[in-house]
Amino acid sequence: MPCHPAMTTAPSTSSDTGHRIFIVDDHPLVRECLASLIHNQPDLRVCGEAETAAEALAGIISAQPDVAVVDLSLKGELALQLIKDLQALQPAPAVVVLSMHDEAFYAERALRNGARGYVTKREATSKVIEAIRAVMIGRLFISPSLATQLAEKLVGGGEFSTASPIAGLSDRELEVFDLLGQGWESRRIAAKLQIGAKTVQSYCERIKEKLGLENSAALRRAAVRWVEVERER
Repeated sequence: MPCHPAMTTAPSTSSDTGHRIFIVDDHPLVRECLASLIHNQPDLRVCGEAETAAEALAGIISAQPDVAVVDLSLKGELALQLIKDLQALQPAPAVVVLSMHDEAFYAERALRNGARGYVTKREATSKVIEAIRAVMIGRLFISPSLATQLAEKLVGGGEFSTASPIAGLSDRELEVFDLLGQGWESRRIAAKLQIGAKTVQSYCERIKEKLGLENSAALRRAAVRWVEVERER
């Protein structure tokens, strides 16, 4: 994400007036960039930051922000479940997703889980402010690079993501598949997602069935290829 923040002091987390924004990103420099950008807006302020999904949920429950800016990939974990969990809060913050992924596949899932905005990291940081302001008044905000893709799918009357068999995976199955592609073992995935090892194995079996893979070795090869392709985008 291009970022050229002005030199400022650290953003206030006191009871200053202004709409409250919570930043969730596992890269300290990105958080610093966003915090500086938000702090320079007269009517916005940062009320908290987090780098993992667990920290984010606890922090947002405590801070009760108006808007949460959430990176879709947090330390190897997709934040799709976090986005869904935030919708159950009272009050629930409006969620703006910040993502390295610029294809409709991820935008669809994020929006379906309750996000109100989706901005890619390839765009100028000014788009983040535009998205924050849009969701604060109840509007959707989608990066221009994605708007045409989504509109074409909707006009066609079909699902957003049908080009790849990966689209048939549930959010949790996609998370497991993604972590397998990063080289994680089942026990580590279970700990990361806070589920049982047997549950991970059940997800793996369903993924193999949906993708038409014969065995665990084929599953892991497919997952590695998937991650490699995603990182090249």
